[in-house]
Order: sequence, then structure tokens, then C-alpha cells
Amino acid sequence: MEHLINPQVRTIEISGIRKFFNLVAQYEDVLSLTIGQPDFPTPSHVKTAGQKAIDENKTVYTHNAGIIELRKAAGQFVQSKYGLSYNAENEIIVSVGASQGIDIAFRTILEPGCEVILPGPVYPGYEPIIKLCGATPVHVDTRDTSFQLTAELIEKNINEKTRCIILPYPSNPTGVTLPMEELEKIAEVLADKEIFVLSDEIYSELVFKGKHHSIATLPGMKEKTIVINGVSKSHSMTGWRIGLVLGPEYVMKQMLKVHQYNVSCASSVSQYAALDALTTGIHDGEQMNVEYKARMEYVYDRLENMGLEVVKPNGAFYLFPSIEKFGLSSFDFALKLVEEAGVAVVPGSAFSPLGEGYVRLSYAYNMETLEKAMDRMESFIKRLFS
Repeated sequence: MEHLINPQVRTIEISGIRKFFNLVAQYEDVLSLTIGQPDFPTPSHVKTAGQKAIDENKTVYTHNAGIIELRKAAGQFVQSKYGLSYNAENEIIVSVGASQGIDIAFRTILEPGCEVILPGPVYPGYEPIIKLCGATPVHVDTRDTSFQLTAELIEKNINEKTRCIILPYPSNPTGVTLPMEELEKIAEVLADKEIFVLSDEIYSELVFKGKHHSIATLPGMKEKTIVINGVSKSHSMTGWRIGLVLGPEYVMKQMLKVHQYNVSCASSVSQYAALDALTTGIHDGEQMNVEYKARMEYVYDRLENMGLEVVKPNGAFYLFPSIEKFGLSSFDFALKLVEEAGVAVVPGSAFSPLGEGYVRLSYAYNMETLEKAMDRMESFIKRLFS
């Protein structure tokens, strides 16, 4: 009866990141730089808040949008950090991680026949959801603009079918950010157009130089923008599964219906932990960020010294070096690196066809692991050159 399964489901693929992660699991003594997950433990005070919620029997359904205390804290957090202004009553939804937030956003604004512009290479979690909504992803080549989706590129790709533009910055897989001057140009392009922006800002606390800027702060853009954020990366809470969706009331009241029938509400215990993260732990991410920057500088220097071309990132915890000169596909290069050097990275092809010729390294690992991995990779590169 397989032929009865939704054809849109049958045509999408498991994430290339997970595919390769699962593939290399069969190899021994492999240093994996594949998964974008902080290696820091969840802050102890956050874990205590979660434990307290359990002890106090806060283990029941919450308001569909999340407990009001958390929504207020989220509003205050993004206001103090990024100058964003959202009403906790009707402009914020607590989602089951940023991924579910992206899902309900797309299911609210997309319909068959419309198009979504997104940069390529890009995180692979957007395209399948777009397709499940019957819409068409339009990958825009950003390889010549240091992986930035510029206003000029957007303007060239807009047509009457364009429903949404994705701005996923800081970027997974490249680590690049969008400066305010580029965001202002994008806002000018969109000023007279009925096009949504999905601004995925889950790495907003992980910016190394300057501050994170959200396009939703610019004149006329809040009414067109859905902001995705959460505590997974900023507070090392990936398994707690708490995301935040922020947007104008007219969109959010519709999105809440999709969210309600999708999950009812996010985990109550995780919500109380996230509340503590955004209040008591409002600055928790800053020390982690110092460590990430040091790791980035180390791995970036090592890759450059190996002769690899790589755009220096300004956020997140990824590097995306080119391996094109070796004449191997990104998959074959990554597999060879595992088999011959015991280092696992993600093939660039996992991040759309425009990622071919690159590999992604995550430096969300301790320095000892990174040093060993870079030593192994350097020896491997020397053998390829010889």
C-alpha cells in the first residue's frame, strides 16, 4: 500500500546532515564535527528550574501559546537584546523548538503554487516543509556574495508567485551574518510588496563582531516578518525543545490554530526551564560565545594554513570551506576523510545543490577534540596534495 502514501512525503529526503551522521556511526575512532549542538551543559540554574517545575506538579497542559510568564520574558529578552517589540498576549507563541516554529509558520502563510526565496547553500530544514505545503523553494546562489542573500539577489528573483523570503542569519552552514546596511536595502526592496519574511534568528546570541540585527526592527517590516528564535543554541538547551515565534497579531492568531492542532502546547516543564533561562540566565550565552569565538579563530586559522578557501564566519558555530580543488564530490571527500583520517564533517551537498564543492565543520566541540581533528585533517590534506 506504499503507493497510497502522500507523494509529497515520499519525495522529500531525510536530512543530509543526519544521513552522514548515521553513516559514520559504523566507523571506530572517529572525531565527529557533524552536529550543530553546543557541547556545554544546560546551565545548572535552568536545570534546577525544570526540576522544581516537576516537583511542583507543573506537568499539565499550558495555554496553547505557552505560559504567559515565558511569553513576557521572551518579549523582554528580544526587546533588550535586539530592540524588537512584541505583545506577549497575541504576538508570541512558544513552539516545540525552532523547527516546529518554522513548520507552523510555513503552514500558515504558504499554499500550492507560491514560491519561497532562500539562500543557497542553506540549512536543509526549510525545503521539505515548503514542499509539503505545495509551494516551491527557489534557491538563490550566494557563493559570489560571501553567502549573503543580498537585496540585489532578492530583487532579481522576485515574481508574482513569491510569497516569502527566508533570512537565516547567522547562517547554518556558513556562519555569516547580514549587516544592518544590507537589511535596510532588503527592506527597501520589499517596502511596496506583499511578501512575508521568515527571519530565522536561532543563532542570534552567537555573533562575534558587532550585534545581531533583525529586519523586523526596520520601518514597515514588523508587519511582514515572522521571527524564529529559541533557547537551544543560546542556552545549550537543544533537548528541552523550546522555540519562540514572534510576529504581527494578524498572522499569529492564524498560526496559533495550526500550532494548537499540531502539538497543543510545548512541554510545560521545559517552558519553566526556559523562563529561568531568559530571566535569571539572560546573559548565559555570553560566556559560551567567548569560547565559540576562540574555537572559530583556531579552526579558521588551521583550515587556512591547510590551503583551504573559507569565508570567515561572524556567528553560529560552523565553517564552510571549499574542497572543490580536490576534484572530489563533497560526499566522496567527506567519506574519504572518515575512512582515511577518522574525521567526520558534513558534505556540502546536504545544504542544497549550491553547497556542492564544500563541507561543513561544526566547532561546537571542546578544544582537545578540535585540535586532534585538525591534526588528522591536515595530514589527510597533505596526502591529497602529494
